[in-house]
Amino acid sequence: MARRRIVTIDRGHRTLGTAALFLLAALPAALLAEGSGVRGSVSLGLLNRYIFRGYELGQSRGVAQPAISVAWKGFSISFWGNIDFNEQPTLSFVPDRPGLVSFNETDLTLSYTRSIGDLSGTVGFIYYGTKYAAETEELFFDVSVGGWGHPSLTVYRDIDSYPGWYMSLTAAQSFPLGGRITLDIGASAAGFMGTGGYWKTLVSETRLYAGKKYGAFHDGMVKAGMTIPLGERWSLQPVIQIYFPLSSGASRIIDGVPYNPSGPVKTSIVFGLNGELSF
Repeated sequence: MARRRIVTIDRGHRTLGTAALFLLAALPAALLAEGSGVRGSVSLGLLNRYIFRGYELGQSRGVAQPAISVAWKGFSISFWGNIDFNEQPTLSFVPDRPGLVSFNETDLTLSYTRSIGDLSGTVGFIYYGTKYAAETEELFFDVSVGGWGHPSLTVYRDIDSYPGWYMSLTAAQSFPLGGRITLDIGASAAGFMGTGGYWKTLVSETRLYAGKKYGAFHDGMVKAGMTIPLGERWSLQPVIQIYFPLSSGASRIIDGVPYNPSGPVKTSIVFGLNGELSF
């Protein structure tokens, strides 16, 4: 999904997004039913900035990211949001409320997971409700393998505003430190291939986005953190993440203008604290 070209009218949440939000609001009643088999989590992240697929969506002014996820018999629904405390522009981001607080994104995900032994597959749908860019929708498919590193390959397909493919390979592992505290490390590498007209790249001679469609080894990320249990269901998770470009095409800028219409992938550091309640 792209973020840089914004629309001047807030289109509002679409029908499916609104329906999913009402469903999430109704779920607490289902949780009260003994033996319902429903499980999930509620979390809040406090971070220095928001980076999405290597794109810098705001400066280092602080963000809050609330989330709730509920699962039942392989089906799951989740909500994720981003609150920017002081929106500032970047080469990938044009604020909807410059210099002010903005609850500028609400993402809703519906998915189904099936496991056979150590192999797990997930299919799903994501609705991106963004105030600073055209809203969009994605389908995705994930295959993961149990064991050391828990390697996972996820393929995303934008089916709306920014047609294209995003493919991400990830791995993560936790190590016990004693007292139920774990050290958590992980890494990812991703490629992108644009298929819609939006993804035409910058032509240096004309300074117009009229070149071939953007495609490249896109972004990489390494992270480290800790999970600190505060009880049976509560935990705190300090974390640090480093994002970086995987190719010259991903980071290319021509005379101050991004080669990729959604902006360059830059080396960026994200750090903060996440609190989570599981149920």
